[in-house]
Amino acid sequence: MKLEKILDKLGALEKNSFIKIIDNIISQNPKNGKEIEKILSSSNKGLKSADNQNISKIFHLIASEFTDHLKCEFQEANSQLDILIDIIIRDGNCVMKQDWFSRLYETEIKKLKVKIKVLNTELENDKSELSESRKRDYKIYKNCLSTAYKNDIANNREAKITSDELSIILTLSKQLNLSQEDVKLINYSILPIKKIDILDVINDLKNLGVVFFSKKENTIYVADEMVKLLRAVRGKEIAEKFYRRTLKLLREPIVNQISKNYNIDRKLTNGEKIEEIIKEGISFTSLLSNDIYKEGSNLTEKKKTLNELCEKGLNIQNLKGSTLDDKITSLIEHFDHVEKDEKVGISLDGFDKMLTELNKDLPKLNKELKEQFELQDEYVLNANFLLDYNIKPRDILDLISKTDLSKFIKNNEIKQRGDDILNILDHYKDVENLYLENYENVGFRNLNLLKENGISIKESELGLKFEELTKVIFKGLGFDVDDKFKNQLNTQKDMMDILINLGNNEIIIIECKTIKEKGYNKFSAVSRQLKSYQNLALKNDLRIVKILLVAPDFSDDFIYDCEMDTEMNLSLLTATTLSKIFESFKASKFKEFPHVLFRDIVINEERILKALSK
Repeated sequence: MKLEKILDKLGALEKNSFIKIIDNIISQNPKNGKEIEKILSSSNKGLKSADNQNISKIFHLIASEFTDHLKCEFQEANSQLDILIDIIIRDGNCVMKQDWFSRLYETEIKKLKVKIKVLNTELENDKSELSESRKRDYKIYKNCLSTAYKNDIANNREAKITSDELSIILTLSKQLNLSQEDVKLINYSILPIKKIDILDVINDLKNLGVVFFSKKENTIYVADEMVKLLRAVRGKEIAEKFYRRTLKLLREPIVNQISKNYNIDRKLTNGEKIEEIIKEGISFTSLLSNDIYKEGSNLTEKKKTLNELCEKGLNIQNLKGSTLDDKITSLIEHFDHVEKDEKVGISLDGFDKMLTELNKDLPKLNKELKEQFELQDEYVLNANFLLDYNIKPRDILDLISKTDLSKFIKNNEIKQRGDDILNILDHYKDVENLYLENYENVGFRNLNLLKENGISIKESELGLKFEELTKVIFKGLGFDVDDKFKNQLNTQKDMMDILINLGNNEIIIIECKTIKEKGYNKFSAVSRQLKSYQNLALKNDLRIVKILLVAPDFSDDFIYDCEMDTEMNLSLLTATTLSKIFESFKASKFKEFPHVLFRDIVINEERILKALSK
């Protein structure tokens, strides 16, 4: 769930710890201080009075400073912060009831204690499956950690690991190529591990600023933006779902090779090994640099293998970069972009339809999803619910076996040639709704984003498509979009885009503009155009209730010129605001949108959404 959406759900008290940390960072002159100051000065209010959208923007601007704040907390070696963060950054754990989080925490502690016993036994057993070199690495790290922790006792001080000692030990773990799970097990075999009261755990995480807790709903929220930041702190470059997507493309001998390198039970099934590899916390960069190749592969062979994995398996053509490291960085950036993108690749209606039909053909899928993503609700095959957990259509299909995918494709008459997953996504695309979900991208003429979101369109067609989509939205708002009457009025010289007929000779005129850069700024040209439409309507004895100009964005100069205009009843409406009004209207009690709400110079989204929710 996005930060802004979570903040909208909470009261001031529940946001207080988070706001305090951001306020403290702002007071220390962060690198993006000028941009932050501009956001706060635009409303002439401090951070506590800023709206949730602006708080979200400011968090994005202080992300690196917030990361430093968290890294300081990690200096406390026995804080259990590694255990807790590893729980809350798992796919599906961004929204949890308190009792569910408590259960996950208790389970994690129990599993750790069992694994620690197994590891200690393996280290002492001459016949263990651990190689001698791996045993040596574990013992070196364990002995160094033990010395750092216990040397205080010899000096009659409380046993602890200082920040200097910790930084040396972390460097040692990297040089020994230990996974995060290895480090965690050895750490807690030396440092005492005990279960902390769950309310204290939640309170500590809340004061740290990484979670929000709603007492009213008894629910913990972790923002998508925070999950990404916490993953970076833990050295996890990509989400588990993308890690899984990559591992599932590897041949079983390679998966076995990785399992052997990281002491994973080779008796497990291939799918279970993949899950264990993910849980180990092995760096994705390390995996792609060393672990997925046949022994003895040279650099050229490694690059060829990685290119084939991306092109044939992940459908990423022409991976950027000349060196292996560059290519790995490009792949991580690709997954990062996919995760940030709020679009789902198919429409919401298409997503829901796909889930309904998957549930019909694969009745065990609901249970498998619950277990895979640790979801608490009984029925989880709902598009809006899954998107709140940042789980998208592709993430669902990645979990389904090839046999079940083939069965589903045949049962639903989906194209069978080519890539199964891409064929399924294409089948449920629902083009009109997909265009509506990309309304702002059409307005900004963003061909690259449209292509990535499954829309193929020529640049020359974008202006007309933006106008068509605006018509669809106003029809959806219950208005009479009267093309016949508009065509009667239009002349060769004056051709208005959209005319809404309110009856009794009253109309609303709508003009649509697309732009490539942010900030539409051609007021003089558009005002001449709109005044000519106004004159045309007045000549025909029509009363113009409102003129609306719809564009993706407006510059400050454009807004100022509009405010100074005394000849037209003109309001400016951004594509994003219109989309949100449309979504809110569909859930409201109104059958027709009350056009009197279009009364600002720049249409106030927040005020209209509140009015519709009453």
